[in-house]
Amino acid sequence: MTRFLQARKPQQLERPQLDLSGPLLSRAFESLVAGTDAQGGVEYWIDALKLKSRMFEQALGQGHPGDLPLETFKSLCAFMASVRRRVGPFLEQPDYGQMVEAIVALTSEIRDTTTTDARLAAFCGHFPEDGRHRWVRDLAAEILHSVDPERYPLMNRWIWDRKANTGVIREIWFGDEVDNSTLNVPDGYGTYLMLREELSQFLTDNGVFRDVIWYVDLLCAKIYADYIAAQGGVYLRADFSSPGDPMEHARRLLGLDGVRAGSGRTRLKAITGEAFVIEETNPLDSGSQ
Repeated sequence: MTRFLQARKPQQLERPQLDLSGPLLSRAFESLVAGTDAQGGVEYWIDALKLKSRMFEQALGQGHPGDLPLETFKSLCAFMASVRRRVGPFLEQPDYGQMVEAIVALTSEIRDTTTTDARLAAFCGHFPEDGRHRWVRDLAAEILHSVDPERYPLMNRWIWDRKANTGVIREIWFGDEVDNSTLNVPDGYGTYLMLREELSQFLTDNGVFRDVIWYVDLLCAKIYADYIAAQGGVYLRADFSSPGDPMEHARRLLGLDGVRAGSGRTRLKAITGEAFVIEETNPLDSGSQ
């Protein structure tokens, strides 16, 4: 109960100034357009992101999250790359019941963004606080963004991880010595909101006037995907293999590779190692193998 009360306490929104590089953003945008042109175009990818969001909204935004069926939750996990490889131990009772309680608390005041950071912290507090459970932060971030994308920008660790000093923000930061610097940028809701505002303005200046929030997601994914490719897949090696096309890492970051085309077999695995199977098709299955 104490944890829940703490989660409801509003906090002053910290909106840091982000010193982003215009040339780096321009190159990333060009890379995004070129990478998606051969795969149906950017609109095709945006439709896939909308479909993913609609799946989450139907599962968690309609009705009561406390009634979330386990099979439905498994279906959602298949579309969260950093979650699906580690969530297996929590897909059985009593751990699943405890996870649902945490989800209920996270989403109970979803319209109130003043408590975002407190609710995220409270959600993570339901799980062991060690390196093996850092994925729960991504789970909470994915839920908030997918259920209510207008209020909540992408807040995954690959967008910005202050502790690891890595993420999209670092890759587009302006400066000559970024590689040898530790960025003093907080990892609260205000930072992610500022990033989306900055990228939205950049996209608008470059002729994007519709579906801007989804363009931001794609641009972020392409920025970090290019970083992963440049590093040879070192970061998050367990989640990403060598890409066969320029959008492979972006597809995985966004969870759009969740279901193997034509089989219903997902990349979500149970404790036994078996792949979870769903009947639905992958919203963007062109790169799934």
